[in-house]
Amino acid sequence: MNTTMFNVSIPSIIRDIGVSADLGSWIVSSYSIGYALSTVIYSRLSDTLPIRRLLSVGLTILGLSSVFGIFASSFHTLLIARIAQSAGAGSMAGLGLIIASRYVPYERRGSAISMISAGSAMAFGLGPIIGGLISEYIGWNGLFAITCLVLVLLPILLRLLPKEQPKPFKFDIAGALLTVVNAVTILTAVSQRSIVWLGVGLLSIAVHAAYLKRAKASFINPAVLAIPAYRKLLIVGFCILFMNLGNLFLMPLALANLFGRSPLEIGFTIAPGAVLSAVLTSFVGRWIDRYGNFRFLLIGQVILALVLIAIWTNLGASSAVILFGYLFFSPAVSTSLSSLNNETSRILPAELIGSGMGFMQLIQFFGGSFSVAVCGMLLAFQDKVSLVHAYKNVYVVLTVISICSLIVLLRYYVSGRKQVQSN
Repeated sequence: MNTTMFNVSIPSIIRDIGVSADLGSWIVSSYSIGYALSTVIYSRLSDTLPIRRLLSVGLTILGLSSVFGIFASSFHTLLIARIAQSAGAGSMAGLGLIIASRYVPYERRGSAISMISAGSAMAFGLGPIIGGLISEYIGWNGLFAITCLVLVLLPILLRLLPKEQPKPFKFDIAGALLTVVNAVTILTAVSQRSIVWLGVGLLSIAVHAAYLKRAKASFINPAVLAIPAYRKLLIVGFCILFMNLGNLFLMPLALANLFGRSPLEIGFTIAPGAVLSAVLTSFVGRWIDRYGNFRFLLIGQVILALVLIAIWTNLGASSAVILFGYLFFSPAVSTSLSSLNNETSRILPAELIGSGMGFMQLIQFFGGSFSVAVCGMLLAFQDKVSLVHAYKNVYVVLTVISICSLIVLLRYYVSGRKQVQSN
C-alpha cells in the first residue's frame, strides 16, 4: 500500500511542493531503489541472522520513519522520509519469500508464494482508494499515518514467526556500498540526463565487477550469477517491474493531466484491477502448483504486452482505457511475479536460496526504480509535444520492454528444453 498510496497522490504532491515531474518521480523511484537495496540486504543477512530479529529491525525503522513523514513539509524532508521508509520496508519483501522457500515444500510453494502475492495485490487495490481519500480530505502527509500501523502489527508477527538460531557471519560492507553506489549513480544519470553521472555509474560497476572476482563471501554472491537460467530470469524480473512501476507512475499523471481526475477518482479507477488481481491470485497459486511455472509466466507476459499496446494506441480516447487496461494488467503482473519467483526458487540450490532470491528482488525493484526515472525523464524531455502524444511515447517504451521480456522468456524455455534433452 505504501507504493500505490503515494502513486495516486504524486500529482498533488508535485503541485503542493512545486517540483517538476522528473524531480517528483524521485519520490517514487527513491523509495523503490531503497526498497530493492534493503530487500537484498535483509535477504543476505537471513542466511546467518534470525528472521524474527531482521523483521523487528526493519519494521521498527519503517514505523518510526513514517512518524517523521507525517510532519514533512518540503521536497527534501519528504524524500528523506521515503528513503528511510524504504530502508525498513524491504525487510518484508525479501524475507517473506525466503520464509516460503525455506519452510514450505516445493509441491506447495507455488500456493504459498501466490498467497504473499495476493496480500500484495490486495494492498495495491486498497492503496489507490485509501490514498485518494486521504489526499483529498486530509492531505498527502496523512498517508504516512497508515504505515505507522506496522508498529502495532509487529508483536503479532514476532509471536507467529519460527524461532531460529544465529550463525557466525561476516557481512560484506564494501560490496553492499558498491551495490548502493551502482544503483544510485545510474538512476541519477538517467533522471538528470548527465553524461558525468553515467560515467561514474559505469566506473562503479567496473570496480564492483573486479571486486567480485577477488572477494570472499561477497554481498552479491557470484555463484548465483554463474547459473545461465537464473540470469535469464533476472532479466525477465527486471522487465516485469519496469513495466509495472512505470505504468503505476504514468496512470495517475495521465488521469490527472489528460482527464482532470482528482486523487480519489484516480484511486477508484486503478483499484478494480488490483482487487481483481488479489481475488485471482489464490487460484493462480494452485494452478501453478498443478501445471507448472512457465505456462503462467508466458500467459502473464503476453497479456502485459497486449495491454500496453492497447493503452499506447488508445490513451487519448477515454479514461476507461486505463480502467479496463489495468483490469488485465494487474492480474498479469501478479501471475508473472508469482510464477517467476517460484521458478527462481526451483532452479536455485538450497544453499543459494537466500542470496539468489534476495538478488532477484533487488533486480526487480531496480527495474521499477529505473522505469520511474526513465518515464519522468521522458515526460520532461517532451515539453514541446502535446500531453497525449508525450504519454503515448512513454508507453511505446514500456511496450518495447514487454516484447524484450517475452523474447528472453522464450529463450529460457528453449535452453531448458535443450538441457533436458541432452540429459
